[in-house]
Amino acid sequence: MTAHVLADTAVLTGRSLRHILRSPDTIITTAVTPIALMLLFTYVLGGAIDTGSQESYIDYMLPGILLITIASGVAYTAYRLFLDLQGGIFERFQSMPISRSSVLWAHVVTSLTANLVSIAIVTGVALIMGFRTGAPLGAWIAAIGILILFTLALTWIAVIAGLSAKTVDGASAFSYPLIFLPFISSAFVPTTSMPGPVAWFAENQPVTSIVDTLRALFAQEAVGSDVWIALAWLVGILVAAHLGAVAIYRRRIS
Repeated sequence: MTAHVLADTAVLTGRSLRHILRSPDTIITTAVTPIALMLLFTYVLGGAIDTGSQESYIDYMLPGILLITIASGVAYTAYRLFLDLQGGIFERFQSMPISRSSVLWAHVVTSLTANLVSIAIVTGVALIMGFRTGAPLGAWIAAIGILILFTLALTWIAVIAGLSAKTVDGASAFSYPLIFLPFISSAFVPTTSMPGPVAWFAENQPVTSIVDTLRALFAQEAVGSDVWIALAWLVGILVAAHLGAVAIYRRRIS
């Protein structure tokens, strides 16, 4: 049974990836916004921001930029899923001996692959702009693992949006709050510089613990309790979003 699901997922993932290869502007567009933000904050606003740290500003803000990259990228998952629903592809799949879960997992794996490519592009540009880290291989693996978990959690939220939307615009509009969330966190400025209620929200929302963990890994510093808070948020969101997406999907195809 497991082999059947994996085989079906691989075939359907290949279909989705071919769509992206025919339209590479999807990945390019996803990378443009975070790169533009890096340029803006590094060369225009960064000099006026005091982070209280000895590291360069691009080193400080890159973790937040990577999360914005992912938040931008998952919008295309909701968009592609909505188009498949409207085009009747799901109905065709139901008439074929294909595992039902593989239809959703194909979109999830495609999202993960495309977002990892976008992350690589943004990180490459950051290196050109002066980002430096002496992080060992283990720290890089941990950072990539956290980014993968973040991508999976947001992708399953995108699946819910794609299955629930009534219009194309509605399918991708859910990503706007996700893109904005890092701005109210420790991604660009210390939370201590914010007014009381805003600082409280910034310190207790999931992005701050994720950003602080990534920043510590790149800076070869102790991650402390931030990593466990980040993992708790990510796993909780991932499980809840997955269960919600599966429930909505079953109602749509029943």
